[in-house]
Amino acid sequence: MTVFVASLFLPYTVNFDGPPSWNGSATGSPKAHKGEHVVPAAVNSPAVVSKLPQVDGQSTVSLFTPNLNTAALSVALTQTPDAILQTPGATTDHEKIFRPHVQKPMALSLPSHIKEKKEQSEKGSEQQPKEQAVRPVQLKDIRGISRHDLHSPGWGKSFVWNQPPSRAKSPPPSSILKHAAPELKERALAILQTAQRKAARTGHRRSRTVSHDRRFSEYNYSVEKAIIGNGGLFNAIDAATDAGQLDEKLWVGTLGCPVDVLEDHMKENIAEKLENDYDSLAVYVSDSDLNGHYEHYCKTILWPVFHYQIPDHPKSKAYEDHSWIFYVKVNEAFADRIAKNYKKGDIIWIHDYHLLLVPGLLRQKLPEAEIGFFLHTAFPSSEIFRCLAVRSELLEGILGANMIGFQNDEYGHHFLQTCSRLLNVEATKHGVILESGRFVHVNTCPIGIDPKAVDQQRGSPEVLDWVKTITEKYRGKRIIVGRDKLDNIRGVRQKILSYELFLNKYPEYKDQVVLIQIATSSTEDPELSATVADIVTRVNSTHSTLAHQPLVFLKQDIDFGQYLALLTVAECLMITSLREGMNLTSHEFVMCQDGKFANPKHGPLVLSEFTGSATVFGNNAILVNPWHYTQCADAIKQALEMPTEERERRWKGMYDIVVNQNATAWYHQYMEALHHAWKEHSVREATSVPRLSVSSVKTKYQKASKRLIILDYEGTLASWGSPTDIILTTPKRSIDVLNDLIEDERNIVYVMSSRMPEELERLFSPVSNLGMIAENGAYVKAPDTDEWEELANADAAKVWKQGVRSILQYYVDRIEGSRIEERHSSVVLDYAEAEDMAGAFKQAGECANHINDACQGQNVCAVPVEDGLYISEVGINKGLAAQMISDTLEKMSQSRGEPMPEFLMVVGDSREDEYVFSWAHKLEKAGIIKDVVTVTVGARNTEASATLTQGVTGVLSILEKLVRISQG
Repeated sequence: MTVFVASLFLPYTVNFDGPPSWNGSATGSPKAHKGEHVVPAAVNSPAVVSKLPQVDGQSTVSLFTPNLNTAALSVALTQTPDAILQTPGATTDHEKIFRPHVQKPMALSLPSHIKEKKEQSEKGSEQQPKEQAVRPVQLKDIRGISRHDLHSPGWGKSFVWNQPPSRAKSPPPSSILKHAAPELKERALAILQTAQRKAARTGHRRSRTVSHDRRFSEYNYSVEKAIIGNGGLFNAIDAATDAGQLDEKLWVGTLGCPVDVLEDHMKENIAEKLENDYDSLAVYVSDSDLNGHYEHYCKTILWPVFHYQIPDHPKSKAYEDHSWIFYVKVNEAFADRIAKNYKKGDIIWIHDYHLLLVPGLLRQKLPEAEIGFFLHTAFPSSEIFRCLAVRSELLEGILGANMIGFQNDEYGHHFLQTCSRLLNVEATKHGVILESGRFVHVNTCPIGIDPKAVDQQRGSPEVLDWVKTITEKYRGKRIIVGRDKLDNIRGVRQKILSYELFLNKYPEYKDQVVLIQIATSSTEDPELSATVADIVTRVNSTHSTLAHQPLVFLKQDIDFGQYLALLTVAECLMITSLREGMNLTSHEFVMCQDGKFANPKHGPLVLSEFTGSATVFGNNAILVNPWHYTQCADAIKQALEMPTEERERRWKGMYDIVVNQNATAWYHQYMEALHHAWKEHSVREATSVPRLSVSSVKTKYQKASKRLIILDYEGTLASWGSPTDIILTTPKRSIDVLNDLIEDERNIVYVMSSRMPEELERLFSPVSNLGMIAENGAYVKAPDTDEWEELANADAAKVWKQGVRSILQYYVDRIEGSRIEERHSSVVLDYAEAEDMAGAFKQAGECANHINDACQGQNVCAVPVEDGLYISEVGINKGLAAQMISDTLEKMSQSRGEPMPEFLMVVGDSREDEYVFSWAHKLEKAGIIKDVVTVTVGARNTEASATLTQGVTGVLSILEKLVRISQG
C-alpha cells in the first residue's frame, strides 16, 4: 500500500550546474565546476554593492531592481550572508548581528529513510557510473527541518538555486481599468514580429539568452531541498516516516521552478531520479499554467477569500475567469498523474487550497479509491465563500474525498454550513450527505510540529553560539519577538501600532523592552510597506536613545539558527494574525522556552484569537483581538509582569499540547479517521451493495418463529405522486399484502411515513393490527393499541414553529409555486411545483442555512429532502422510533416470556430510512436478532445490505412470496 501525498510543490527541487540563469549573459560568469554548488555570492562583492541604488547613503535593493549584468539583485534581500537592511529610524547597530537566511545543501535536511537510500545509491554509483552526474551528499546525524513559513521570493523568482528562467506568458492586466491596453499591445507586437522575421531573413543570430536556456538540458543537476512549499506538511511526513508509521509513500507535486526550457529527455531524467531516489512523482505543467494557477488564482483570489479578505478593490481581477482556467488545468494534471500511478489499495492524500478540484476529479476516475483532503488554511463563512464565482465547482471538488480535514472546529462548521447553503445538501455535525446518498466525513485534526527534530536543531552548536551572541548584545533588555510575512493578513501593522501604544501608555518600559520583528514578503505591497515603515520610523524616533532602540524591524528572513536562538532568549512571542489556519511558530516558541539553553524561561505567548493555534492552546496563551490595540498593548504588559508561577503553569499547558499533539500524532489521527470513513463509504457504495437474494430471504423467513417487518410507505408501498394523491389513496395491492402478512401471528408489521398520525390512520384504515411510525419517527403506534406515543416534544414544537413559520413565509413569497405544510411536530417547505426549480433550489439552501442558524439553540434543524425542506427537532428520526419498538419488544420478552423476533426485515427508499438500516445492523451485530435483511429500493449509496431495483412492484412481489410461505 502506497500513500500518495499531493501538494502543489514537492519537498525537492533541482539545481543545475553551468552559468546561472539569472545572469544576463550566457558567458558573463564563470562556468561552475562539475558538482559545485552555484550560489550568487557575487552580490556581496564591492563591485556589485557599488552599483546598488543609494537611499540615505545606504545600499538598497529590491526584487524590482534592474538587471546590472550581475546576479539578480533581489537576492540581496533574501540570501546575502552579510548585508541586512537597517531598521528605519535605527539608533543602534545591534541588529547587524543578524544575517539573512541562506538555503543549505540538502545533505543537512534529508529524512533518515532517504539518507539510507542515498547511501546505497552512492555506493552503487561508484561501481556503475550514471549518465547524469549528481554531486555527493554529506550525511549528518541531525535531520534538518523544512521551514514551515519560509518567506521565499515566490514561484519562478528563486535565485537560491540555478534554475531555468520562466517562459510564462504575460497574464491579462491586473487592473480592470487597463483592459484597453492589450489592443494597443497587439499592434506593437505585430510590428515587432514583422521586424523579427526580417531580421531572421537577413541572417541575424538568435539571442544568447535563448541559446543559454536550451543548454539547461545539457547541464548536470542535483536534487535539493525546496525553498517553497508547505514546510509544516514536509516535516510531518518526514516525522511519520522516521517514526515507522509511514512505510511506502509518493510525493506528488511540481518542481517549484520553470520547466518550459527543459527538453523532454531532461524532464524524464529528473522525474525518474525523483521517483527512484526521493519517493516523488513530478507533475509537469507549462510555466504559463503554473504561473496563472499559483500567482494569480491562488494568491490573488483564493488566499484572500479564505482569510476573510474579499478582493473588491476597483483594480482587482478577482472576479474574472481567465486564471480559473489555469487553476483547472493544474488540478487536472495532478489528477492524471495520480490516477496513472494508482494501484488498488493505495491511499490518496491531497493537501491545501491549491488542489481543491483534485478529489472530485479523482473520484470520477477512481470511484472506489480511498481519498483524503486536508485544508491547512482557514475556511471562511458561507457569506464570504459565496462571493467566489466558481463556488459550487470548488465545493463539489472537495466533496470528492472520503474525508475532509480542517485545523479546528470553526473551519469545519463553516464548510458544513457553506455546503448546506450553496449546494442544498444535508450537513450533519460529522459530515455531508450528498444527493447520491454518499456520506463525506468532516474531521477536525490540527497539525503540529516535530518536537524531536526541533529539539535536536536548537541544541546544535550553531544555535547555542547565537543564543550567547544575542543574549550578550541585548543584555539587560526584555526581548519580544515577532516573525510574520508582511501582508494584509498577518497583522504586522496592527502589532506595531499596538506596541507603539504600549510604549506610550507604559513609558516605564520604553528603555527596557525591544521588539524584534522579522517581516518579509514574497510579493511587494508598496502601500503596506510604506505605511509600516512610517510607523516603525515614528516609534524609533519617539522612543529611542543613542543607547537603546525599542523596535528592530528586519524586512528579510534571518538564518534558521538565529531564529531558534531568538525564540530561546525571547521573553514573549507576539502573533497578531488577522486570520490564520495554524501558526506553528507559536509551537516552536513553546518548545524553545523550557529553559534548557537560556533564561528567562516559560515565556508567555500573546496570540491572536483568529489563529487556529488559539483553539489549540486556549487560555494557556494570552488571547487578543488584533484589531483592539489597547487590549494588545495591555497584553504585552501582562506578559512582562506575569508571576513566575503563572508563567510556568501556562507554559506547561502549552508544552504538553505541543508534545502530544505533534506531527506524528496528526498523521496517525488523520489516517485512522480516513480509513474509517473509507470503510463506511465502501459499505454504502451503490456498486458494492448486492441485489436482494429472494431465496435467502425466503429461507430466513420460513425458519423464524417470530418476525418483525418494517416497511416505508412513500416510494416503497406506494409510488410517489402528488401529496394529495398519496393521502387519499393507497393501492389495493398494498393493502391486501399487509393484511395477508398480519394474518400470520408470527409477524409484527410496521409502516413508517413522513405523514401525520391521522393521515396514516386514514390511509391504512382497512388494515387492522398494523403498527405505524408517523412524521419520520415523531409518533409511534403499536399494533395492538389505538394510542400514539410522542417521541417529539409537542409543547416545544408549538414555540419554535412560530418562528420557523415566519422564516418560511419569507422564502415562500420568493418561490412561486411553493407552499408550507405544517404538521404536529414538523414543518415542510414544499417546492415540487415551483415555476423556477433552479431558483427554488438556491432559495431552499438559503432557507435551511437561515433556520439552522436561528434555531440552533432550540434544538431544531432543517434538512433538505426531495423538492423540499423538512424542519423538525434534532434527533427525531425513524431510527429513534425503531429503537423504541425494539425496547418495547425486549420488555415484553422479559415480562411475559415472549420470544424476541428472530427475523427482521426493513425496506425503504429514502435518506430518512438509513437511520433504520443502521439500527437494524446494530441489533444483528449485538446478537439481539439473528437474521436481519435491509433492502433499499433503487440504486443508491446506502447502509442497506441489499438493493431492489424493480420499485414498488418488486417490493410487493417479494412480500407476496413471503405471504405464500405463511399460508403454507
